Amino acid sequence: MIGSYVAVGDSFTEGVGDCGPDGSFVGWADRFAVLLADRRPEGDFTYTNLAVRGRLLDQIVAEQVPRVVALAPDLVSFAAGGNDIIRPGTDPDEVAERFELAVAALTSAAGTVLVTTGFDTRGVPVLKHLRGKIATYNGHVRAIADRYGCPVLDLWSLRSVQDRRAWDADRLHLSPEGHTRVALRAGKALGLRVPADPDQPWPPLPPRGTLDVRRDDVHWAREYLVPWIGRRLRGESSGDHVTAKGTLSPDDIKTRIASVA
Repeated sequence: MIGSYVAVGDSFTEGVGDCGPDGSFVGWADRFAVLLADRRPEGDFTYTNLAVRGRLLDQIVAEQVPRVVALAPDLVSFAAGGNDIIRPGTDPDEVAERFELAVAALTSAAGTVLVTTGFDTRGVPVLKHLRGKIATYNGHVRAIADRYGCPVLDLWSLRSVQDRRAWDADRLHLSPEGHTRVALRAGKALGLRVPADPDQPWPPLPPRGTLDVRRDDVHWAREYLVPWIGRRLRGESSGDHVTAKGTLSPDDIKTRIASVA
């Protein structure tokens, strides 16, 4: 019976791609928090989302981990290192060493630490060449989880997110349905009964012609890829002026979820 939950991480955990009516993001962690809150008496659950888009592992450790230690929650989800791994020249072995130090700090403060692997990027145009590097990092994450007794939210094996409908138009972040499936997988990782199968098949799609695919690719490159490369060249982050959501009410989250369902 989890009475308090803190979500730690970057854009994935902030919920980028799952936009609510006020322009803020919902995301898998908020949706997962609702699943947890529904198992507690009303008013007997607290949830805090500390994640901020664009954050590197060391930034997450410096900014978010001390707040987790102060809160000492029953559960913390820790998804970090992805932005480090996709940077040119980074070593997944070295990133994993820093990841383990953070896990050690979190396990000393929280009842349970749920760690997260990276997605299989074989279908992501910008990231598919990093698939081997991500797989190496995932192997470290699983080994660290074994050493510290952490449950694992395994996203590599989540087959349903290989469908393009699981992804936002930027092809780097999940869509609302993609975030929903991750929340369900998180529940299963903790042994909870969940209301739906995260790997349930998608309805069939009509076939797309070569011209349609090419048109979509050109639009994506112009709207998302070029600005992303520009930020990298300027040394900017999408989260430079973003603050964490902080403590959220499960009832408020339900209202926002209903608006994007």
